[in-house]
Amino acid sequence: MESQNRINVLYVDDELHNLYVFKANFRLDYNVFVASSANEGLKILHEQEIHVIITDQRMPETTGVEFLSSIIPLFPDPTRILLTGYSDIGAVIDAVNKGQIFQYLSKPWDDANMREVIGKAYELYSTRREEKNKVQSLEKTNRQLEFHLRQSLLS
Repeated sequence: MESQNRINVLYVDDELHNLYVFKANFRLDYNVFVASSANEGLKILHEQEIHVIITDQRMPETTGVEFLSSIIPLFPDPTRILLTGYSDIGAVIDAVNKGQIFQYLSKPWDDANMREVIGKAYELYSTRREEKNKVQSLEKTNRQLEFHLRQSLLS
């Protein structure tokens, strides 16, 4: 698949080893962007159209949930996945409620499961994008119909 037709995945994790492993394992399947901090991830979001965001929960400057919830106003479209090595139910609840995550995964991840989850996350992204485009098209058609109706009432 050509790189412009592939899924753009952003992986944010403060552990450099995890970033290297993720990129090595998935670079042939996706356009992989990696960031070692929330600030670096935000910079990538401003530069690239990202379809799926995967972030570690426990990072020194900010948690994954805080990062995901902070980017929603600027970048509402990417599907979000939270990844953590800790079984912290509070983080999961926060992620669902505040970070609008699609899925919660545990470290270490299983490559086949990760591919499946990324595929489903992209399907959700695509469906939402199609619905958004349809709504915008309907709104445009509605405005045109209202204009024509006003014109005919004035005639």
